Amino acid sequence: MLILITYDVSVISDGGTRRLRRIAKICQDYGQRVQNSVFECEVDPAQFTMLKNELLENYDSDEDSLRFYMLGKKGRQRVEHFGAKATSDVASDALIL
Repeated sequence: MLILITYDVSVISDGGTRRLRRIAKICQDYGQRVQNSVFECEVDPAQFTMLKNELLENYDSDEDSLRFYMLGKKGRQRVEHFGAKATSDVASDALIL
């Protein structure tokens, strides 16, 4: 299923920059960045649970914001993209090693 994750991490507070890097790294482990604080993640339900738990353990609920949009199994078909920074479809694009 396709999950869209957005976040806003306060870098003004103590440890904010470190939290921002950790949250971005966790999201990169599961998907691809499509905008600065927006990731598309193609995961199964178990992976989503792990991803969500990792993110919730690393954000500050008093300072930061996390949003999860569940687009479902056919979510990729619902995405329209215009402009710069076209993203690749991990599920169907060729992988060259």
